[in-house]
Amino acid sequence: MQKFAIKNIDCANCAAKIEHNLARMKEVKYVSINFPDATMFIDTDNISKVRKVVEQTEPGVELVDISPEIKRADLLSSDKKANRRKILYILLISAIYISGIIFREALGSTPNRIAEYIVFLTAYLLAGWDVLYNAARKILRGSLFDEHFLMSIATIGAIIIGELPEAVGVMIFYQVGEFMQQLSVKRSRSAIKALLEIKPLYANLLMDGTASKVAPESVQPGELVLVKPGEKVPLDGRVIEGSSQVDTSPITGEPLPRFYKKDDEIPAGVINRSASLTIKVLRSFQNSSIAKMMDLVENAASKKAETEKFITTFSRYYTPAVVAVAAMIALVPPLLFGQNFSDWIYRALVILVISCPCALVISIPLGYFGGIGGASRKGILIKGSNFLDTLTKVKTVIFDKTGTLTQGSFKVNDIVPSNGFSKNEVLYYAALAEEHSNHPIAFSIKQAYGEELNDIKIESFNEMPGYGVNVKLDSKIILAGNDRLLHQENIAHKICDLNESIVHVAIDKKYAGYIIISDQLKDDARHSIKYLRSTGIQNIFLFTGDNDTVAKDIADKLDIDGFYADLLPEQKVQKLEEIISKSPPYDKVAFIGDGINDAAVISRADVGIAMGAYGSDAAIESADIVIMTDTPSKVGTAIEIAKKTRKIVWQNIFFALGVKAFFIILGAAGAASMWEAVFADMGVALLAIANAARLMRR
Repeated sequence: MQKFAIKNIDCANCAAKIEHNLARMKEVKYVSINFPDATMFIDTDNISKVRKVVEQTEPGVELVDISPEIKRADLLSSDKKANRRKILYILLISAIYISGIIFREALGSTPNRIAEYIVFLTAYLLAGWDVLYNAARKILRGSLFDEHFLMSIATIGAIIIGELPEAVGVMIFYQVGEFMQQLSVKRSRSAIKALLEIKPLYANLLMDGTASKVAPESVQPGELVLVKPGEKVPLDGRVIEGSSQVDTSPITGEPLPRFYKKDDEIPAGVINRSASLTIKVLRSFQNSSIAKMMDLVENAASKKAETEKFITTFSRYYTPAVVAVAAMIALVPPLLFGQNFSDWIYRALVILVISCPCALVISIPLGYFGGIGGASRKGILIKGSNFLDTLTKVKTVIFDKTGTLTQGSFKVNDIVPSNGFSKNEVLYYAALAEEHSNHPIAFSIKQAYGEELNDIKIESFNEMPGYGVNVKLDSKIILAGNDRLLHQENIAHKICDLNESIVHVAIDKKYAGYIIISDQLKDDARHSIKYLRSTGIQNIFLFTGDNDTVAKDIADKLDIDGFYADLLPEQKVQKLEEIISKSPPYDKVAFIGDGINDAAVISRADVGIAMGAYGSDAAIESADIVIMTDTPSKVGTAIEIAKKTRKIVWQNIFFALGVKAFFIILGAAGAASMWEAVFADMGVALLAIANAARLMRR
């Protein structure tokens, strides 16, 4: 899949035509153009032919490779000088037009017809030469029924029937409307520009006690960076010296600062506020949280909602249909009923001006664009507008337990030895078994043991997701895991389930005891469940690999409808399949998780949601939506944003079609002029854009 920025495209209908023509090419396997973001995603082996088709469809439009040397923010920035020139140009044309009106009124029309034509045609050509030129080029290429063609036919027709002032005025008004429309779209694009500018520009790399500014991409994991007050954290890392208040809003959308101290993990892109921090880099910039966030935001445009696809298809048939209606209005009454040609041609021209589908073609993708942008401002990354639509249909939500509803920061609370083993021995063997595991429980056991185990050579290590670990050391077989592991290995033991998470330990098939691990509910876990119910969620379930007793305790505390415990990763998928099969056809199921063992079930859900703050890479890659904080209440926020987006999108659809239908009826009845028609076109487009832009507000 290749990604390009699209230069010189200010027409949504033109973008839709380019996408349609490219999709018809046999060399193109997939193409998606996002007009608000001015980007194209395409899967093809013949990019040179693609460029030719783009040039043929819309002369002057360019595809620009997005590379480190070309900043996306620069491609989206507006040209203030060009805007000022455009304003002066419109003022000049308006002055000529007004002078023509004064000249006509002062001298009368009959004896000065030639002079009147000279003045008005001069103003008309100045106002509309680019519209006429583009229309002519597209006609030669066989491309009709865009706004340039419609405006050219309508205004030339008005000149032919003697309506010179109206033809010129409508063309000027059209140029003003186009200019305002472009400004509105550029203002919306600036939101993406702001998101792209969260990337840190440099890192203070510490070498031999001296800091030097380098590009974040050049810093390697394990190196140290210094972050001064007011600077952005350049890479994901761990604080090894210092403590400070940090503004996390660029990543999480949370307005309140967060306090970071020694040993805390800190993500790239957040802003240090109060004191210097020395950070040990954990991941390269390419694998950092901010790089993934930027990639997700930019790539979200490639997955379009069904409503967007429908509107693009609808516009291809809508405009020719309205043109056919206009032709019938112009010809049928005069030919069949002897009506005045001039009157009915004027009515038809009014309808032509109204028929441009720009309001729909711009405002619908802009609405989804705004929804995705607005969600990202709140720390919710949605990988495509299709997932926004699916979110509105979610009626069942399933949570993983550890790291999703609970903090996932485990702590050893007690050690209960058995069969002659001591507490220290149980903890020691458990720490040995978990030495090479990255599971949060393993980390808590190693932390409780507190001593280095680097010199001990483990002969074999086997981690079994959903069970535990099996380690061979000095001819000893050490098992550490849950009750299921003990039963699988036929190890006799008295304690199976407790109202807490426990890790059983066995040495050479002999039960040594168990370790009690505590994990607290997240602060907003209860609020999250209530919030979800307020958004219309009907069923909430809990999936966990923990035992029934722990699962029931969590479900009761949070008022969750049901739970499924002792689940292996593949069993989570099976249970999800059962829930989906029992749900009504149009009701969707969302799953929220964070661990590597959740990747499969996240991928299978109608909407897969990953906790991105501390979630595994596999879970984040599999997810449709990534929450950049560890707060489950953001699931409810995402659903609310999705519903608001869909509401605004359909408001724009009904508003645009309703107003256009109303003015088409007025035009056919002779009750609307071209002035009202151009308002129905441009005015509706501007109002629809303004409505869609509401989604970008915080």
